[in-house]
Amino acid sequence: MSDAQRVLERCDELAAVSAIAHGIERVHLSPEHAKVNELAAAWMTGTGMRTWRDQAGNQWGRLEGREPGLPALVLGSHLDTVTDAGRYDGMLGVLSAIEVARRLAPRAAGLPFALEVVAFSDEEGTRFSTALTGSSAVAGNWHEEWWDRADRDGVTVRQAAEAFGLDPARIGEAARRPDDLVGYLELHIEQGPQLEAAGRALGVVTSIAGARRFTGRVVGEARHAGGTPYPRRRDALVGAAEVVLAVERFAVELGGIATVGRLQAHPGGVNVVPGLVEFSLDVRAEHDEDRDALVERIHRHAESTCAARGLGFELTETHNAAGVTCDAGLAACVTAGIAATGDTAPPRLWSRAGHDAMAVAAVTPVAMLFVRCEDGVSHAPGERVTLEDVAAGLDAFEAAVLDVAARRS
Repeated sequence: MSDAQRVLERCDELAAVSAIAHGIERVHLSPEHAKVNELAAAWMTGTGMRTWRDQAGNQWGRLEGREPGLPALVLGSHLDTVTDAGRYDGMLGVLSAIEVARRLAPRAAGLPFALEVVAFSDEEGTRFSTALTGSSAVAGNWHEEWWDRADRDGVTVRQAAEAFGLDPARIGEAARRPDDLVGYLELHIEQGPQLEAAGRALGVVTSIAGARRFTGRVVGEARHAGGTPYPRRRDALVGAAEVVLAVERFAVELGGIATVGRLQAHPGGVNVVPGLVEFSLDVRAEHDEDRDALVERIHRHAESTCAARGLGFELTETHNAAGVTCDAGLAACVTAGIAATGDTAPPRLWSRAGHDAMAVAAVTPVAMLFVRCEDGVSHAPGERVTLEDVAAGLDAFEAAVLDVAARRS
């Protein structure tokens, strides 16, 4: 079996660990999270790594370098998913990191740093709407208010952590110090179509878009659909529909990305004018100032549109992650790694999706390697990668680590 085949088979094994019968759903601090941590730990141990789970639920493995206790170069990604997910988002990065560690284990004693692999626990934020919590804890940026966030069943992060076997009072132990780290490299599927359109297997990430997320509410009045004339209606859904259309229009005009992924009308009767609509809003751009300008324009328009219809409008921020520029030195190592596979001038592109590297950048330099995915499909069952691209990604990832070692030596 080739290394790439082993990675893909393990992706399939992880995909079978799901909370839903038809599809993949694996959320933070769930039984499924515990199971994939166990699998990852076993695979790490199989490379010769020492393993542990930190107090944020992240799974770690470590190979010592030429002497014990050296600062670590960390490779990793995440194992949690969105609902009805694909099988490569995050997982391909973790399993590729483990495979690179397996390749380098016989030579680890010659490395000028320790090599660590991390499987982050909560990149997506699916369960508690708190994305990047595992990597934020590692960066020392845990927010105490996160403990009180509740899932749809009313279970708080604190309660879930305790049931998972974690001690919330020890969350600070998950934080790493800058002088204990060399940097962080992450391999990830692109989650977009640019590499495929360019006919290229791999790319170098230059920056990661900062994201802001919100919950919105349009408040009207529920009344009888048949008996209420139009001049008397305060239809929250019609108002929300105008807002959603404007979200797309403004994003295109300003060159950003804005998405309403969830919209729920209440009370939900077929013969009732909706009195309340709740929706999500995700806003991104290459530069934070452009993202923030897009948020402001959406907010102003929504308030004026709703006011004209006699509706109330509320927008509450639930997530704010600043954009990150990848470290030039580490990005050069990624470029050299890809060049070692035969592509001497790999594409450079900014990531429109968020990644754990964004949070880790607060404590150590970061860089990323993108692997082509079919038609750019991600966060859906249609995620696809090829064996050949995964093989190229593994070779480039290993070569990038060796380039970091050469530069430090």
